[in-house]
Amino acid sequence: MTTSDVTFQSMGLKPSVLRGLEEAGFSTPSPIQVQAIPLVLQGRDIIGQAHTGTGKTAAFALPALSMMEPGSSAQLLVITPTRELATQISDEIFRLGKFDRTRTVTIYGGQSYTRQLSLIRAGVEAVVATPGRLLDLLSSKQLTNFSPKIVVLDEADEMLDMGFIDDIQKIFTFLSGKRQTLLFSATMPKPIERLAEKILRDPIRVSVDTHQATNKDIAQQFYVMRDSERDQALLRLIDSMNPAKAIIFCRTKKDVDRVASHLISHGHAAQGLHGDMEQPAREKAIGRFRQSSKGLLVATDVAARGLDVADVTHVFNYHIPTEAESYVHRIGRTGRAGRTGLAITFITPQESFQAKRIMQLVGKVEFVPVPTSREVRKTRIEFLLQNIMEQADHEQSRSLVTVLQEQFSAEEIATKLMTMLLGQQHVNGAEFIGFSPSELKQFADSPARQGHHGSGSYRGGERRAFTAHKRPHQENERRYHRGEDHKPGGRPSYRGKRQQNEKG
Repeated sequence: MTTSDVTFQSMGLKPSVLRGLEEAGFSTPSPIQVQAIPLVLQGRDIIGQAHTGTGKTAAFALPALSMMEPGSSAQLLVITPTRELATQISDEIFRLGKFDRTRTVTIYGGQSYTRQLSLIRAGVEAVVATPGRLLDLLSSKQLTNFSPKIVVLDEADEMLDMGFIDDIQKIFTFLSGKRQTLLFSATMPKPIERLAEKILRDPIRVSVDTHQATNKDIAQQFYVMRDSERDQALLRLIDSMNPAKAIIFCRTKKDVDRVASHLISHGHAAQGLHGDMEQPAREKAIGRFRQSSKGLLVATDVAARGLDVADVTHVFNYHIPTEAESYVHRIGRTGRAGRTGLAITFITPQESFQAKRIMQLVGKVEFVPVPTSREVRKTRIEFLLQNIMEQADHEQSRSLVTVLQEQFSAEEIATKLMTMLLGQQHVNGAEFIGFSPSELKQFADSPARQGHHGSGSYRGGERRAFTAHKRPHQENERRYHRGEDHKPGGRPSYRGKRQQNEKG
């Protein structure tokens, strides 16, 4: 039997998990899933080498869900470097375990210790945690009798980069030796190899071709800015590029409504698309976008699933997706049917970790400064002159010119008309938006390591993304958080009881 012949049904997953798979839209296992799932079901420790976007979350979640015993608490522990990844993995486990009513909780810094502990003690089956807060709970002896049967260390090389390797080693001193351990990493530097030797028992290595090339006809550009500059940057780039048909991806439904309204208020033909819309309204919006020759569609990932429009010229990631695979799917909406396309992504220094993960998957992207208002105005004037020169004669226009010639000379008429046209070339926003070319070079050289001061324990402090040289007013925004430092008072993601979140 070849890899292409393997199905989820042939792997020995339990029926309820297969139902969850079907509802989630999975049909064919990826290469890493084909290799890893049978080994995990056999109880083997594994080292999986694969980038995000290759399906590795399901590679460990599916067999873990199939092996869970009803009524047993905290059977699966997943350790991952950032809050965003923890939330995403928790959501995925919850979705795949729907028919077993699997409960999950995410544990990360900035939340109430009491609430986190009470949720774990309430009997959740899966815990997804970032290293700092998990070590705090274990070392303070607030989390006792915690013996997950399966422990997953995800994005191990990223945890090394972010200085969590010491924390990881300490965490494993609190965990039972009677466990199955799965380690996933895109690369295998020597410190990760040494860690694997300490925490795994007779592991089997699985790996896949982790390079997932995007369509060569799609140019990819990253724009780095403050969070508060996203709206200005979007208008500036639309004014500059004049896209024929573009999809703008936002993170939440509220963002979709707000961004669409913002674009409409500035004269653009925009419409929103998200899961709260009634089906007839969604179909109407998609139909208008598909049939129009020009337009802007602002959408969430979920709402845009299955949207197939051949002539999309631009894709804007107003928010960078946390999952690299989602990035590939998003930008694949353009550059279809032999056409070229442009994918534009807005990122802040705080999102540099996600940017690095995407770059690992898709290869090199271009870091580009947002055009200044002066540059956009110059481009518009050049376009206006080209338009004028290409304009065909019209009899009504000649009649108007004849009327005007009764009062003005030809030069005066032309000057007045040009003054009127130039007055319509207003460019929205400040002169400068985002980071300068020199700052972008620093950022592009190492987006996720700027300001990193070596490995070691970390407890919610900040680190600087890089030093701003030209724009001091942006300095307060140029702080990079490790994913453990968040505003106090937040609540952990308890998917066993909470309602559906804003996404999609």
